[in-house]
Amino acid sequence: MPAAVTSSPGGAPRRRAADMAYDAIETLIVTLQLEPGSPVVEAEIAERTGLGRTPVREALLRMTSVGLIDQQPRRGLLVSGIDLADHLDVVQTRRVLETLIASCSARRATAAERKDIVRCAEKMVKAAARGHLDDYMAADHELDRVNHRASRNQSAVMGVAPLIVQCRRFWYAYQHEGDIVEAADAHMELAQGIATGDEAAAVAGANRLLDYLERFARRVIDN
Repeated sequence: MPAAVTSSPGGAPRRRAADMAYDAIETLIVTLQLEPGSPVVEAEIAERTGLGRTPVREALLRMTSVGLIDQQPRRGLLVSGIDLADHLDVVQTRRVLETLIASCSARRATAAERKDIVRCAEKMVKAAARGHLDDYMAADHELDRVNHRASRNQSAVMGVAPLIVQCRRFWYAYQHEGDIVEAADAHMELAQGIATGDEAAAVAGANRLLDYLERFARRVIDN
């Protein structure tokens, strides 16, 4: 979910500890360092991330609310599983929100945001060409942040954020079935549509990306 910020005495934005904890735990889950079905122990997470137990506890509660973590009787907190059939619903729901966000960003992005989103897409294309999944995912995450900010549509962003996390985790789990070069090209089409203010082109780029993610999911399910 989008991270909140506060202002430091000098006026620079300062992120809340709970938001930093959320991002740190999300990374552990998405990259499968915390595997599906594995127990989530608050004290261990706090030690692993170097953050206090209070922000970790708040982050875990948020993750439970969006389905990244399950709370089960007598078993405590567990990393949620990856349901292959349900993942198609995730992708299809994400499509609706991503096309809306793309359209909003094409209309509302500032000149600086338009440049930034193309820069992020270029980083994705370069990482994909080298076959560096971690660099690709980092650039993808950065692109999403810029795109979401540029959309000025907080409702859509809050809805799509947990779906994107599920898709990233799916990537790490089944990357042998994927093609990040194709996905990077779709992101570039999306970025160029936003950069030029062409809503139809931006929406076409978003749809191209979700078409690919749906094919990717179906390949995994069929195999």
